[in-house]
Amino acid sequence: MSRAHEAGALHAGAGHRGPAWLVAPEDPNALTPSLWPANVTKGANGVLSVAGVEVTKLAEEYGTPAYVVDEDDFRARCRDFRDGFAGWDVYYAGKAFLCAEVARWVAQEGLRLDVCTGGELAVALRSGFPADRIAFHGNNKSESELTRALDAGVARIVVDSHEEISRLAKLAADRGVTAPVLVRVTVGVEAHTHEYIATAHEDQKFGFSLAGGDAAAAVDRVLAEPSLELRGLHSHIGSQIFDSGGFEIAARRVVGLHAQVRDRHGVDLPELCLGGGFGIAYTTQDDPESPAQLANELAAIVEHECHGYGVVKPRLSVEPGRAIAGPAVLTLYEVGTVKRVELDAGAVRTYVAVDGGMSDNIRTALYDADFSCTLASRRSSAPPALSRVVGKHCESGDIVVKDEFLPGDVRPGDLVAVPATGAYCRSLASTYNHVPRPPVVAVRAGAARVIVRRETEEDLMRLDVW
Repeated sequence: MSRAHEAGALHAGAGHRGPAWLVAPEDPNALTPSLWPANVTKGANGVLSVAGVEVTKLAEEYGTPAYVVDEDDFRARCRDFRDGFAGWDVYYAGKAFLCAEVARWVAQEGLRLDVCTGGELAVALRSGFPADRIAFHGNNKSESELTRALDAGVARIVVDSHEEISRLAKLAADRGVTAPVLVRVTVGVEAHTHEYIATAHEDQKFGFSLAGGDAAAAVDRVLAEPSLELRGLHSHIGSQIFDSGGFEIAARRVVGLHAQVRDRHGVDLPELCLGGGFGIAYTTQDDPESPAQLANELAAIVEHECHGYGVVKPRLSVEPGRAIAGPAVLTLYEVGTVKRVELDAGAVRTYVAVDGGMSDNIRTALYDADFSCTLASRRSSAPPALSRVVGKHCESGDIVVKDEFLPGDVRPGDLVAVPATGAYCRSLASTYNHVPRPPVVAVRAGAARVIVRRETEEDLMRLDVW
């Protein structure tokens, strides 16, 4: 009799042999370079190094789990977007990962910064990031958040509802200032991505619907408010996107609204933001384009649409977050237990439990995301075994890596590293089960330093009333 998968598709998944594309490697010690930060290597002893520092030393000094940032890789990705999108405004999407030091890196490498809450804005301002290079997003900004943005003098506020237009107009008028505004447009594009990170279809919370006329009405309202300056339109179709076809449809529709605004109001809107969402390589199945390739494709799309509508080409902007932070970070774990579980037809899956889990990487549970991993603390001569890396939390869905081939002799005390964890891992981290959040350790040119310290049990209990 076959065993039932009581927990459903999460555990049945693609079967006990893993997804069809996952093939057992000849050498489970080998790295796939496209999945790892630029300055990550493995020595003859099998120990992973980041920018010249072995992860065994990092684990000894900073403990595990830990997010490890290849600082030069992060900075290089900033420059790649800055140079690849020359002539554009490039806003780093801070929601992917933001701390004071990262804000400084972004500023030093010549990028702008996109924030979506008062908390992110507070980090940016306290780090010294120039307010006139900050964009403020969010679908439900409070009066206090908008007030802080106005008082700081941010570059633009992306409005997301009619209530917000009224709220912002009054606050700006009360202060005797004019607020620079973009109107976020929902263009009705079904991006080829997970439902929860697709943001341009009609049935979701963001933006003003283009098809229903709500976007045009929002433009009318902004233009009618003396305390608001309409700078342009904003479109974001989702995240982890590799196909430029979605951007082509979005650009056609949003440029069409530009033309309507010109014809109706005699106004050539000076700006257009195409958002972000550019995909990265989490597994060997992902093949992202370079920033320069993306810029060429998107520029050609917009130029074609502007020509077709007879619209003056606006200044363009993008908001990469994942594409900068994601590939520059790995998460380092220590193995605590190993279980070999018998499955159907005599197959076996090895469950490798580590000292973190969904509290430091909820993306697998939340988005059914795929990740890779490697044995990071030694070289093994054992053959590869299909493994599932799981966390220590009280949830059957506490999975970090659903399927990967690790050496068959993985044992307690080994270190396992998971690449491409720089985006939405620390940002979405929690203290579930009262597990303190890991530190963020930046490594550059053979030297490591903490840029976000490890949370402690005292931190966890600080808000309790004793």
